[in-house]
Amino acid sequence: MTIIDGKKISTDLKEELKSKVQEFKEKINKVPGLTVIIVGEDPASQVYVRNKAKSCKETGMNSTVIELPAETSQVELLETIERINQDPDVHGILVQQPLPSHIEEYAVTMAIDPKKDVDGFHPENVGQMVLGNLDKCYISCTPYGILELLKRYEIETRGKHCVVVGRSNIVGKPMANLMLQKLKETNCTVTICHSATEDMPSLTRQADILIAAIGRANFITKEMVKPGAVVIDVGINRVEDASKKSGYRLAGDVDYEHVAELSSAITPVPGGVGPMTIAMLLKNTLQSFMRANNL
Repeated sequence: MTIIDGKKISTDLKEELKSKVQEFKEKINKVPGLTVIIVGEDPASQVYVRNKAKSCKETGMNSTVIELPAETSQVELLETIERINQDPDVHGILVQQPLPSHIEEYAVTMAIDPKKDVDGFHPENVGQMVLGNLDKCYISCTPYGILELLKRYEIETRGKHCVVVGRSNIVGKPMANLMLQKLKETNCTVTICHSATEDMPSLTRQADILIAAIGRANFITKEMVKPGAVVIDVGINRVEDASKKSGYRLAGDVDYEHVAELSSAITPVPGGVGPMTIAMLLKNTLQSFMRANNL
């Protein structure tokens, strides 16, 4: 059984990005720029934003964080986004979720220039991805990271049955569409399961590649997995644990301890898919920079 080490792969990828950024700095005296906007003081969001900024600087990219108070109006936020849209030194824009309840998420997504939408959430990027025009869009970072793991671990996908558990706009839907594409690291037959699926275990047991993104701790049990399957666990859930100083531990959507015994390859939580998300955000930002400078 192979443990798919997302932490190592993300570190390798960031080193590769750092090398490319340095190359462009020497060549044209410019580097990619990423701006992250955070509205309010959600503690988890603040941690994510700090990690993104830190990773950005580690690769030599410019990083800017704009912190806005929770009472910021939707109009004020959209004006801020439009100002950044016009800044030629910014190649990626990310608005950290969740947003305060008075701000419409869709309006914010639509306000970001698709050419700077390095999260891959704008309908223009989603549409190009579904059509298979992957050279004309930015792919949502978590699914993109999973593709990178499959590629670097040389996991055979062509003609395999991939079952995606979850249908979110951020992971489930784009993941399923990507696994359908005619790519070396995809080209699968795809089934999507979700909360209304009847007899889900009968479907997940058919999976050669099982991708769990349902947001429920230890949801995928040993009985739901075919022996020899590749299991990709996207979930990051807090589970109460009195033995931990924090009072909780992180658990995936997969019952790792028991499922690992069956699988041919599996991602752990933490250290699997999670670290790849920020790495692919940086990769998208570099891609935006290269397109903007015709590189």
